[in-house]
Amino acid sequence: MGRVGAGSTARVAAAGSLLLLLLLLARPPPAAARNIKESEAGLVSEHFSQAPQKLSFYSWYGSTRLFHFRVPPDTVLLRWLLHVSQGGPSCADVEITVHFRYGAPPVINPLGTSFPDDTLTHASFHIKTLLSTMLLGNTSVNISHPAPGDWFLVAHLPPSSQKIQVKGFVPTCAYIFQPDMLVMRVVEVSILEPDIPLPQTLLSHPSYLKIFVPEYTQELRLELQGCVSSVSPGCPVRLTAGVTTLPRNFQRVLTCTGLAPFCHLLLSSPPWGRWLQVTVESLAEPHVTVGFTAKAAFTACRPWSVTFHHLIQNNPNQTYDTSAVQLSQSAAHWDLGRSGRSSRVDGGPFCLLNYPVLREDTDVVSVHFQPLNGAFVLVHSNMPSVMQLRLDTGMDSGGSFIIVLRANKSEVTNGTSVAACVNVASPFLSFNASLNCTTAFFQGYPMFLSASSHMANLIIPYPETDNWYLSLQLVCPESPEDCEQAAVRVETVLYLVPCLNDCGPYGQCLLLRRYGYLYAGCSCKAGWRGWSCTDNSTAQTAAQQRAAALLLTLSNLMFLAPIAISVHRSFLVEASVYFYTMFFSTVLLVLGLLVIAMSLQMDRRGIWNLMGPCVFAFVIMAFMWIYRCGHRRQCYPTSWQRWVFYLLPGISMAFVGIAMYTSMMTSDNYYYTHSIWHILLAGSVAFLLPPREEKAGSWACLQKFPCHYQICRNDRDELYTVT
Repeated sequence: MGRVGAGSTARVAAAGSLLLLLLLLARPPPAAARNIKESEAGLVSEHFSQAPQKLSFYSWYGSTRLFHFRVPPDTVLLRWLLHVSQGGPSCADVEITVHFRYGAPPVINPLGTSFPDDTLTHASFHIKTLLSTMLLGNTSVNISHPAPGDWFLVAHLPPSSQKIQVKGFVPTCAYIFQPDMLVMRVVEVSILEPDIPLPQTLLSHPSYLKIFVPEYTQELRLELQGCVSSVSPGCPVRLTAGVTTLPRNFQRVLTCTGLAPFCHLLLSSPPWGRWLQVTVESLAEPHVTVGFTAKAAFTACRPWSVTFHHLIQNNPNQTYDTSAVQLSQSAAHWDLGRSGRSSRVDGGPFCLLNYPVLREDTDVVSVHFQPLNGAFVLVHSNMPSVMQLRLDTGMDSGGSFIIVLRANKSEVTNGTSVAACVNVASPFLSFNASLNCTTAFFQGYPMFLSASSHMANLIIPYPETDNWYLSLQLVCPESPEDCEQAAVRVETVLYLVPCLNDCGPYGQCLLLRRYGYLYAGCSCKAGWRGWSCTDNSTAQTAAQQRAAALLLTLSNLMFLAPIAISVHRSFLVEASVYFYTMFFSTVLLVLGLLVIAMSLQMDRRGIWNLMGPCVFAFVIMAFMWIYRCGHRRQCYPTSWQRWVFYLLPGISMAFVGIAMYTSMMTSDNYYYTHSIWHILLAGSVAFLLPPREEKAGSWACLQKFPCHYQICRNDRDELYTVT
């Protein structure tokens, strides 16, 4: 059922299939099947598609096919329909892999290579399906309550065998892949305002709510009050907060089945500055009414701004070190409000130290972050120091995010350490309770600095499009009193680059484009592999690389033999052809600008680029052979020695070389198989050259140059005249 977007018949079939799928998608969920009118009134279906792409066997990230979708807000059901079609009758039943991820392209590793040290590697959510299964048209992926925004799909065939094949000898097949995205979006959503009760009644369809979470929210408490059922005591409802993201999902689910008339869900550090989706479903029997009142309460976090602290100082010439000392001394006396649940922005205690950050865009997918106060961040034990790193432009998710932390050796003692958390959507603020870096819906990435390790690195390939937060706090697990008067300056190096270390000495960083979206990938060489070309499990040594270069160049010296034989037998044209072949093959194809060689470079393994000159030469040779045999009334050659010692060895070497060229070459063995091809080709030419003419002496062609207007040749077969 794969659609390639060509032909009226294909369009009609695709339209019919699409209509059927839309009707299937428009069905209400099982919980709402008994109230179709109410469900249809609150849900709408939308369809999105992208142009099909031809799949390739996987060798590096550039061989994948990327698809970029945007899921609209208030989507409650997402379905991807995966279509594939084949472009040839002899296509093999290969396995097709499709990866899914929210916020950034999937980080994949089909070859099982190693990543650089300190690199975050999470297995992507993916499905593997055979071509025969996808041709049936029933391959789909359903996601309930997907996160709105950017979603990425990556599709590819199995890893490449690296076998070099000549087009035309081996049947080729085109695998065309196209995903369609169908969404079901709710249009009747109740707005849940803070501290304002919202009565709701459930019959058979869910109740969709959403609440806006402002910045600097420390906790969010969702409560269901006065929950009653029409037939039984208790509160048979299920509350789902948050949205689904891949590859990891941290949706929070609360099941209220007890006899108590209320239940609540406490969310620590919910996502800042966005709408939070809440779905309430009835767990009661059909036709049972459940009533409740929803209520939301925020615990605000009051930030202490470092910039504001410096502005209120009377001394404008005050240096950063002086202010850091003053800040560390005053921070020890701040009331951090351990009962911060009741604090408010306008008068409560502080809960974090906010460091404003300068974002500097330096190039494509290249960003540098730096605190406005300089490269150092003051870290103490009273409250976390937080930096907001904006990677929310939509063009920042195609590179690698590098985080480097360095602590002053003299300030970190044996009893103290600096804990850091890198989180998405909201910062981690609960260092005093735990160091797991977990917020309401996301699992952060921890980093630690201690007396034995003053430096920590973190590499995040393809970071999600969002606001990222770096939280740091001084912790003393053994003796908390050691941290009361202590403060540590931490140097931060934060930047986004297309490729880590520019893919190193054995790789090339290439920018890839899918419509207007740019992302980067490393193309490795010399046997190096991996995300950043750091996996040397199959790498060639320096000696192997030198041998490869020497073999591919010096093996052309075998043409000296046919050149010498051609000159010795007075075949000047042939000798010049072999000399040009040897010379320009040795210096990497300067003559490729000419007709045949230029077409060879445009498609080096096309069958007619190889067979065309060969067939043309064979036709001329066969014609001249027949002509000479008829003219001389005697077929060539006349002796069995010529067949045994020249023609058969030459033909055998030619056939062995052709077989090696068409069936044995791979990307890994190319440097020696192609060198053997040079040797066999040159050797076959040396054997197949005809003998010199009977009346011509050895090196006779060298005597022709000074003849000027003299008759240099006068044989019975041909007559040369001077005009």
